[in-house]
Amino acid sequence: MNTEIKNAIHAADIKAQYDDRAKRLLSNKIILAHILVKTVDEFQGMEPKRVVPYIEGCAVAETHVQHRASLEDEHPLAGVIPAEPGLTNTVKEVNGQRLVGMNTENAEINEGLVRFDIIFYVRMKDGVSQVIINLEIQKDEPTGYHILNRAIFYVSRLVSSQKERDFVKTNYNDIKRVFSIWVCMNMNENSMAYLHLTKEDLLGSYPWKGRLDLLNIVMIGIANDLPEHDKKYELHRLLSTLLSAELSADEKLGIIETEYGIPIDDKLRKDVNIMCNLSQGILEMGEVRGLAKGEARGLAKGEARGLAKGEAKKEMEYIRKMYKKGYSFEQIADVSEKSIGEVKAIIEGKKPILV
Repeated sequence: MNTEIKNAIHAADIKAQYDDRAKRLLSNKIILAHILVKTVDEFQGMEPKRVVPYIEGCAVAETHVQHRASLEDEHPLAGVIPAEPGLTNTVKEVNGQRLVGMNTENAEINEGLVRFDIIFYVRMKDGVSQVIINLEIQKDEPTGYHILNRAIFYVSRLVSSQKERDFVKTNYNDIKRVFSIWVCMNMNENSMAYLHLTKEDLLGSYPWKGRLDLLNIVMIGIANDLPEHDKKYELHRLLSTLLSAELSADEKLGIIETEYGIPIDDKLRKDVNIMCNLSQGILEMGEVRGLAKGEARGLAKGEARGLAKGEAKKEMEYIRKMYKKGYSFEQIADVSEKSIGEVKAIIEGKKPILV
């Protein structure tokens, strides 16, 4: 693990850093174009590279953690772009490959705050109309609530938040179509579902005026295993490759370049390399709990807690190894489920309290 990565994750939440990098990686315009080709009817059948010019004003929500490089270091325009009413400032990528200009937080009176992972406008092929795209990335399907309920809430908020920004007063015909696209990792199978409004006549067949295509939800389930190289699994294989915690950087770059024709620039290479290094950090943290590398993905779910007493020595060795790699006492205490005092005692060679 190089010095840059060690400094980036020192005294910070490594999982939050990983989430941020995942969002940054998927916000690359050519990656977004591949997603749009498979999910938005307007672009189906098009070559992704021809969709890129239609993507406008993309914003990425970032998790605020301590001791990370400031945004100004990477984005010279950070803090310069004015915020829209009720929303937070975001930043732009200068090279045009990854835009950050639309805002990710929406706060309406009496409605609370919603933070979108990735949100952007897409110009339609007519050159005039636009749709709003929201992309959400989930490490797995949540257990505390039904994810479709959250998706419906998000897509509804994408519509209501347009008032006084995209349409004013009662000009409801100016409402833009919205898509909320959810990528859920670690699922039992690869899947994709499209949810939208439909009309069912209960009496008569009056042609009510309006658009049933305003609200659109796409749910994408990504299984643990990398899907085969097949047109049916084109999008799933790309997303699985980019977000995999097991493939090396060279393996990832090889797949996206040879199979998808995506040019590998310095920014994309850097993001992939950092993602892989952070993945390795998560695996190492998982090993502190006595997990095999193949089971370390359960760390995010809090699985397999505790070690047998006979493995205490191995645990101590891992704790000392993590400390030498630059992890903070707080990080080590969190993943090993010990107090900071116990971690310090192990590192200093004093008799630890092994419970």
